[in-house]
Amino acid sequence: MRAVRFDVSARGFVLARTLGRISDAPLYGGLSALALGEVDLPDLPGGRWVRLRVVSCGICGTDISSIGYALSPSIEPFSSFPAVLGHEILATVEAVGSEVSRVEPGQRVSVDPMIACTVRGFSSPCPSCSVGRHGTCEMAGEDGEVRVGQSPLSPGLTIGYHRDLPGGWGELVLAHEDQLFPVPEGLDDRTAVLTEPLSIGMHAVLNSGPLTTDQVLVIGSGPIALGTIWALRATGFDGSILAQIKRRHEAELATLFGASSVIQPGDPARSALVDSGARAYMPIIGEEVFAGGGFPLIFDCVGSRASLTQALRFASPRGTVVMLGCAAEIPKLDLTAIWSRELNLRGFVGYGLEDWRGERRHTFEVTHELMVETGTPLDRMVTHVYPLDEFRDGVRAAANRRRSGAVKVVLAP
Repeated sequence: MRAVRFDVSARGFVLARTLGRISDAPLYGGLSALALGEVDLPDLPGGRWVRLRVVSCGICGTDISSIGYALSPSIEPFSSFPAVLGHEILATVEAVGSEVSRVEPGQRVSVDPMIACTVRGFSSPCPSCSVGRHGTCEMAGEDGEVRVGQSPLSPGLTIGYHRDLPGGWGELVLAHEDQLFPVPEGLDDRTAVLTEPLSIGMHAVLNSGPLTTDQVLVIGSGPIALGTIWALRATGFDGSILAQIKRRHEAELATLFGASSVIQPGDPARSALVDSGARAYMPIIGEEVFAGGGFPLIFDCVGSRASLTQALRFASPRGTVVMLGCAAEIPKLDLTAIWSRELNLRGFVGYGLEDWRGERRHTFEVTHELMVETGTPLDRMVTHVYPLDEFRDGVRAAANRRRSGAVKVVLAP
């Protein structure tokens, strides 16, 4: 099959971190470790496995960070390369194993790319997988019991960063039936391909505790931030949602998805903080600080030094900051506010089993249900679609959203 593969190497790291500062050639161009070519797809590893033909697959900010060697080394043991990238997968079922009962050929499915203990072939799941939180599977650094070809399943937490399980930047993928969720007929492809990124915000909203506050701040302009705004409204939050957004077309989407008001970073955001009742003070050395007021619940969907600094400064005493942006190593981040304002800092990854309307449901199922129920035109987030032959243009568009105007970029094999 044809697929875009990425390999990790010392040479690639040096090029990305040096020449990559002045040119995108070492990141996405001819000097990069990205290449489109023929890749062998393994046979089905067992009776509960399925072969899928990719309809489309999103390009994620984590993909961009991986290509640029910008992720923390702490997650490196939980991936394996070379790998076909792409974990935001919409596909149709092409062939099923002898024991598959959840799906059948021809169905459209969303793919949960997280690799749980069941997928690895372990009969006794780890503590995380046993409670439906396989995004933190504690066996991700180990070989699996399942064999792919002649070898055990390699370590790795996610399809798309796994040498044995190609991701969606190719024509075909393999998945265990437990990873597959049929797409409701009422959802078109441009909406359905958003299931994975929307489920990240949904998982965070459903697990951030009772939303007893009447005001939420969401920091970020990308799909995770916009999906968090939608998830808040879709699950019934009726308070004020203040969205901090950079660009006009993103602000329009934030409003369409449920934001009460939109501000830009900088002085407009500071004014919103002061309007909340915060009082400003200037230390002898350093940046302005605040007391009182603030926002009781903040979702940081960026994960940069600037966004985390703002979230900690803007949180009200005993407020909660939810980290959804993939923050890595951040030098000179002042954490004083966590203890001096008694803040709660929460982090969420992926999706899992949720308590939803009296049942235990997978996040993808909740997201599908609310996509149909709300009728929100979520497809407007998909701004760019590229065929595999033009994957470099797609990655460039996703990496430089200011220049391209992209919100969600999708590859359609």
